[in-house]
Formats: sequence, structure tokens, C-alpha cells
Amino acid sequence: LLAFGEHKARIVHRAAEVRQSDGVTASFLQGHPKATFLLDTDAASALTARSSPWLGGPIEWTPELIRKAVIQLALEKKKALLKLSDDDFREHGLYDLLREFGPAGKLGQRVFSELNQTICENPGGETQGTSLVFSPHPDDDVISMGGTILRLVEKGHKVHIAYMTSGNIAVFDHDARRFTDFVKEFNHLFGINVEKTDEVCARVQQFFMAKKPGEPDSPDLLKIKSLIRATEARAGAAVCGVPESQLEFMNLRFYRTGTIAKAPIHPHDVDDIVGLFHKLKPTQIYVAGEMSDPHGTHRTCAEAIFMAVNRVFAEGMNFQVWLYRGAWEEWQPHEIERVVPISPEQILKKREAIFRHQSQKDRAMFPGGSDKREFWQRAEDRNMQTAKTFDLLGLPEYYALEGLVQWRQT
Repeated sequence: LLAFGEHKARIVHRAAEVRQSDGVTASFLQGHPKATFLLDTDAASALTARSSPWLGGPIEWTPELIRKAVIQLALEKKKALLKLSDDDFREHGLYDLLREFGPAGKLGQRVFSELNQTICENPGGETQGTSLVFSPHPDDDVISMGGTILRLVEKGHKVHIAYMTSGNIAVFDHDARRFTDFVKEFNHLFGINVEKTDEVCARVQQFFMAKKPGEPDSPDLLKIKSLIRATEARAGAAVCGVPESQLEFMNLRFYRTGTIAKAPIHPHDVDDIVGLFHKLKPTQIYVAGEMSDPHGTHRTCAEAIFMAVNRVFAEGMNFQVWLYRGAWEEWQPHEIERVVPISPEQILKKREAIFRHQSQKDRAMFPGGSDKREFWQRAEDRNMQTAKTFDLLGLPEYYALEGLVQWRQT
């Protein structure tokens, strides 16, 4: 059995470690004498050996595992970090951790201090600089880190947003029809190149009439859908205080297939990202760190960015790289290296920015999995849950928090 990606973690756990049932057919492989599971780190993340390795026997306690174990214990006991006792550790099989790094008060204080230091009111730093946000699709920026963008702008940092793909395959035909009709009526009303307008609209209408289920869009229709996503991106960024002059529409080549299936990363895609680094000279960049989007666009974009980062770092350029999540999943508390507080007013502003992406409102083309919530609901629920988790751990209480993890060159 092969499984890859965070979105497979839960079902892999059920298949490998939960009692066999008809609900998960793969669980019957547990009784097969020659069954092998081949998983990447993300798909294996919910397995006991990954999620709670200390339950399998003695381990080497790294700082990351200490933080994970203590946070997990506090959440299971529903206790603040500073209220954990030695007995709490013993009752949950954490004898070795308690013996090597205890007592409980010391461990709780250690993790409390680490998490407290992640809280960051000014994510851009005290010195104003340029922050470059990479958005795989035209709405990932506001969905997953809209609050952080608002904070950066509020603190006087110059924010540039690079929309890496057009996102045109995620626009419904009825939206494209409506916008085509609007442009036709607009141009007729003001006498703008009426003959050419009618010619294009006729081609589009003929394509709609003949289009079969699953048929790729025509070049005209792809351009129209790209335009819809681009105008929505400009409107959403404007809500966050980012002007059009600071938006980059990259339209990377790997995405230009017009179908769900994408091409491999093109060398010129990486060249374009390198060129953007040279042009803007950012002090920090933000990259989508969730790889569970249905068609792998986030993963491909991240790989292209990291290739470009490695190249410019080799040239002597240097900046921080932060990974954000929100649309498909959230960082776990033990993973988070920075949280940006979001006020109730900023949550409403973030929601307003997301609503500017009208073609993705109410029902997205590719919502992913069985999650029926709209993207703004997913983002708000996750941001508020992160804040609630910090509160449960005894840290300062906030309305919502956006979590970030720092990428480091290996």
C-alpha cells in the first residue's frame, strides 16, 4: 500500500492501527502475512510510531519530542502547562522524560517559555522591510495568512504578493458566462470595439453550446477565467491594504495545461522566481506549507520556490522563509514557531478579503475531501482553535492566531 501526503494520515492510521472493519477496506491488510505499507513522513504522521514514539519504548528525547510530548500530555489532561504534575507524566508512560528532564514543573516551564516566545505582534520585525508572499492560487494568501498580511501592512512593512498560477481551472462555467455577458454589455454601452467584442463572445458561446462533460476549456475561456481570478485577487489584496502595484501575476508554466493534470516544474518557472528575488530583495518570504490541496499545486509551487531559494542563497542573498497553512490544514501546536495574533476586527477584515473571491464563494470547484465548510469558515475555525489551544495550555488568551513554521535550508 502506498500513501503520500498529510491528507492520507488519518486513513493510514485507521488502516494500520485501528481494528479491522468494512468501513476501511485496507484495514484487512493487517492480517495479510506479506503486506507492506510505503508511506512518506506526512502520510505516516498519525501512526503511533510518529505521533507518540515514546509509547513504543525508550527513545532519544530531542527538544522537538519533548515539546510534543509535554503539549500532548497537557491537552489530554486538560491542564495548563504550568499545572502538570509528576503523576501526570507517570500515568501517561512518560517515565523516561520525567527522569531525564524533570520534574514536571521544570518541563512545563520549559515548554511554556518556548511557546510564549512564538507569539509575535510584529511578524516583519522592528526594521521595516519587504515581505514577499507567495500564493499558489489567487486566494491562498488571504485565506491562510490574511491576518498576518494585515499585521505587516499595519506595521509599515512593504508587502508584495506573488500569485503563482492563474487558478483558471477552478472557475465554474456559469461565472465565466456571467462575466462574458457583462463585458459584452459594457462594451456595447460605451461603444468600445463592439465588433471584436461580439466576435469573441460568439466564439465563447459556441464553445459552451458544444462543450461536453470533462472537456478542457477553450483558449478563450481559459483567458476569461484567468481574468476573473486576477481581478478577484486584486480586490482581495486591496482589502488588506496591498496596492495593485505590489502584486505579481506569475502564471507559472507548469500550470498552463488547462486540465487538472499539471506539467512538471519548468526551469523557466524557477528562473522567474529567482528574478523576483533579485528585483524585490525581500527580508522575508512566506510560502504555502500545506501540501494537501487536491491536485498538488501547493507542493509543486513550494518545490519551485525552494529551488529558487537555494540558488539565490548560494549567491549570497539571505532572508527568512516562513511556511503558512489554513485552507486545508493547520500546524500542530508543537510544530508552530511563530503565531500572529488576530483581533476580532482583523478576522472580519480577513473574511472580507476572502469574500472578494466571488468565484470561490459558497461552493468551490475543488473543496477537497469531505469538508463542506467554505474556505473562510475553515480558516476562521482553525485560527480560533489555535488561539483556544494556546489558552488551554495557559498562555495569553487571544481571539485568533495564525501559525507559522520557519523553513531552513538543509
